[in-house]
Amino acid sequence: MIEQMTKDDLGAAGVLWNLGDLYQDGDDPALDADAQWCVAEAAVVRSRFRGRVAVLDAGELLGLVERLESLDARLSRLGTFAFLNFTTCMENSGAGALLQRMEELASQCKKEVVFFELEWNGLADDTAARLLAAPELAGYRHYLEALRRYLPHQLSEVEESLLLEYAPVGRNAWNTLFDKVISGLRFGVRQRTDEEVLSDLYDQNRVVRRQAADELTAGLESQNHVLTHIFNTLAADKMIDDRLRRHGGWVHAMNLENELKDATVETLVTAVTGRYDIVQRYYRVKKGLLGLDELTDYDRYAPLPALPSQRIDWETGKAMVLDSFAGFSPDLAAIAGQFFDRNWIHAPVLQGKRGGAFAHPCVPDVHPYVMVNYTGTLNDVSTVAHELGHGVHQVLAARRGHFNSDTPLVLAETASVFAEMLVFRSQLALLTDAAQRRAFICQKLESIFATVFRQTAMNRFEKRMHEGRREQGELSCEQLSAYWLETQSEMFGDSVNLRPDYGIWWSYIPHFLSTPGYVYSYAFGELLVLALYGLYQQHGDSFVTLYIELLAAGGSASPYELVRPFGIDLDDSAFWLKGLEVIDGMLQQVEDDVAGGNQPR
Repeated sequence: MIEQMTKDDLGAAGVLWNLGDLYQDGDDPALDADAQWCVAEAAVVRSRFRGRVAVLDAGELLGLVERLESLDARLSRLGTFAFLNFTTCMENSGAGALLQRMEELASQCKKEVVFFELEWNGLADDTAARLLAAPELAGYRHYLEALRRYLPHQLSEVEESLLLEYAPVGRNAWNTLFDKVISGLRFGVRQRTDEEVLSDLYDQNRVVRRQAADELTAGLESQNHVLTHIFNTLAADKMIDDRLRRHGGWVHAMNLENELKDATVETLVTAVTGRYDIVQRYYRVKKGLLGLDELTDYDRYAPLPALPSQRIDWETGKAMVLDSFAGFSPDLAAIAGQFFDRNWIHAPVLQGKRGGAFAHPCVPDVHPYVMVNYTGTLNDVSTVAHELGHGVHQVLAARRGHFNSDTPLVLAETASVFAEMLVFRSQLALLTDAAQRRAFICQKLESIFATVFRQTAMNRFEKRMHEGRREQGELSCEQLSAYWLETQSEMFGDSVNLRPDYGIWWSYIPHFLSTPGYVYSYAFGELLVLALYGLYQQHGDSFVTLYIELLAAGGSASPYELVRPFGIDLDDSAFWLKGLEVIDGMLQQVEDDVAGGNQPR
């Protein structure tokens, strides 16, 4: 740990990814060659197979699926490069133009081959079953079975083609505009990025925290007319799409994509919202530990007095993550190490760079890339572990091939959250001071709250936003802010004072726009991991083998099937409550410690 380390001293400035494994740059001749190949291949596939899917035998169907997979993989490679290139320089017009070009290319090619899904889903059940039973198609059985779940929601070929044609100037364009607005915003007199300002919410100094919150609010307020319009437009876009495709509710499309029943998701959400008391109890304890008369929204992430507040340099953070991975599985640590050694990570905070963090799976014949905005906090180390968990999962799943590596979002969060737990446990084992251990457990509780309870409260915000847009029409900024404060207040109760200024904070969260309904996947993943970690503690090495098999399975089966070897029933409310009881137990440990008079000196 290094005292008062500045951003420039963290050692992350030179941690830049090398996109050359995809293409050298936007002018790479290979990029144009691949783009031309995609256009030609899509046209050939259409001319040879459109109108013939119903008469193909198993071997011919296999050949078609393999060609479609190769086309989709090539389009993904082109799109990934354009997206990653744009992500770190969102103010660069050339990078933005390349991204738009690749989105238009993908739309053009997918329009040509959209016939396949429609014709495949149009086959009689007995015909489809006969083909799916053929040994030639064993490797694509789940992929083909899963496609047929969309049959009740698909449109005609003309309609589907038209929607694909308009896609680049529809939802994708509005999301790109949102990214440009947020990345271009500068906050406060120091004109900092959103990541730099948000990092100050973890500062020990309450004045610094309040100033950061006020700066973020002011910056978002300055663009509220644009952000409100973007949110309304994309909510209306989803409303129209759901109506055309006959989805039963605002979140049904996401549940379908996740291969989950609506009832499963409702069971999860009901279980979590029913235990909001855990959040409220914790923040009452935290108020006392901080010595405050009132806990305010900008105090939520304040570090407890015993928690080390020094910045953690990049190399130290890297060692923390890799050592914790190695303690669980040397094989997983070796995969994670490649991200550092082979320049698969982009770490520094830069002007024009997208905020937040992600791991992009890219395509199986290359490798994933990880983006973080590293400022040296303990939370940042956890974020690196989280994204590397995704990265390791994506490397393992890639062995299944392009189509079968696409893991349902709810299980895609499993490896990332499990990785965070490994880092937490390894760091906790090194602490012997009771006050430091308590502060560290509290910090982990807050991380869990952010994943389980906050994301579920955000799901409740989305529900009100989408249902409000459908019932009332265009929503004002004030109405959206009211939804945000209402759903956040339901979680915090009277334990945290949420100022009116906090109401605008819905407007910088990209998940609501890019992947509507997605956020419950975090709660799903966290509670699943709590159960899995308990099994690891019981079974040791035999669990590690099963766990790696789960990651390597990718999207080759449904979530229900993938977790069955662990004895997990996702429809059983007792399963979700068991995970919530683990969180309750961690909180009780802190409450008992405080009640016993073990106060930090």
